Amino acid sequence: MAPKEKDQKQGSLFFSLRDTLNPKHPLYVLVNQIQWDIFENAFKGLYCPDNGRPAKPIRLMVGLLMLKHIRNLSDESVIEQWSENIYFQYFTGETSFAPGVPCEPSELVHFRKRIGESGVELILKESIRVNGKDALDPHVNVDTTVQEKNITYPTDAKLHKKIIQKCKAIAQKEGIELRQSYSRTLKKLSQQQRFRNHPKNKTKALKADRKMKTIAGRLVRELERKLTPQSKYQKDLELFFQVLMQQKDSKKKIYSFHEPAVVCISKGKEHKKYEFGNKVSIAKTDSGVIVGALSFRDQYDGHTLAPTLQQVKRLVGQMPKRAKVDRGYRGNKQIGETEILIPSNYRISMSYYQRKKLSDSHKKRAGIEPVIGHLKADHRLSRNFYKGIVGDNINIMLAAAAFNFKRMMNKWKKKFFHFFQTLFFQFQMQFFHFLFYPLFSKKLKMTF
Repeated sequence: MAPKEKDQKQGSLFFSLRDTLNPKHPLYVLVNQIQWDIFENAFKGLYCPDNGRPAKPIRLMVGLLMLKHIRNLSDESVIEQWSENIYFQYFTGETSFAPGVPCEPSELVHFRKRIGESGVELILKESIRVNGKDALDPHVNVDTTVQEKNITYPTDAKLHKKIIQKCKAIAQKEGIELRQSYSRTLKKLSQQQRFRNHPKNKTKALKADRKMKTIAGRLVRELERKLTPQSKYQKDLELFFQVLMQQKDSKKKIYSFHEPAVVCISKGKEHKKYEFGNKVSIAKTDSGVIVGALSFRDQYDGHTLAPTLQQVKRLVGQMPKRAKVDRGYRGNKQIGETEILIPSNYRISMSYYQRKKLSDSHKKRAGIEPVIGHLKADHRLSRNFYKGIVGDNINIMLAAAAFNFKRMMNKWKKKFFHFFQTLFFQFQMQFFHFLFYPLFSKKLKMTF
């Protein structure tokens, strides 16, 4: 059911949050800059008007999503801190202090599913609008990175062991009696696989791997015989068969059962050669605002450029004049109205001035690398805990929106800091002038 309308004018009998908070706090300033009515009008149609229990206020849920990625918190932590932090409560629309929790953590999951990718893109669009003229910069820098998924490092032995566990769980739920449980055998095989890096145990561990794969295949085939063709576990069995059949050079491999859409992306760096997740494309203006954030599978960088620029047009309202990219985007020189600048596009006919100008613009493009670092370290892009392909798209856009909000909060902090610094300096100068000016004036009179 649609949430009940809350009277914003009605506050506490003794005091309201607005009167007790610091009006120069960045979160306090951000509240007044965001147009909350946009979300109310956009998401109100997603609720049934007259059926079911009244939902939580839309502003509360949107505010919690923003705070989660701005402060780099989990669903549980943001709700726990909301009950302790009066700035969090004021940000989400409360007029007086509320001692209890606003909602259950699972309600944030349901709200993300309800608004979907289009709703999260609306939050990103609002974060771009808050940044003002900086977001209208016609020159953008585009780069890609990997958004890792919340899975462990996959190995064949680990996947086969999970197949056995899942097959036993299915048999227990359906009341199927298996020919053999393999409990004692699996315990011995696990011990043999444990010290595989020792030279004397390598052969023994490989034999144990093959034996475990054989047992997994037996259990899957036995379940297939004893389950009906219309069983709800048919998709799971197909996934098990795909894992058992895949080889080292197979395409579209499965690396995780709870996230089968994960792909392996070669990083090419010594400390981390491979990453398991998906590719994301980020577009940033020269002034520092993220105006585009899209999720892809493992695609060539050049193929991600056109959809990213289309999203920039959708969010900002205009196509950028220039997009500066690295050499991974070879093959693109012009996309619609946007000129693509690649470092390898130098021509012999160019003058020294033209080459110097192009070189300076590519030096600015390197500014997107620390932005990606901040997204991963501060706004939950390093490990994506959201489910499925939709979760990949939602996570990158929420991280980009949090970066834009945080950028303006830092600017307001600097503005207030410089204001008080200037005020203190002027007070200091006036104090010294009042204290020492009579002494200097006396000395001047004595000399004359």
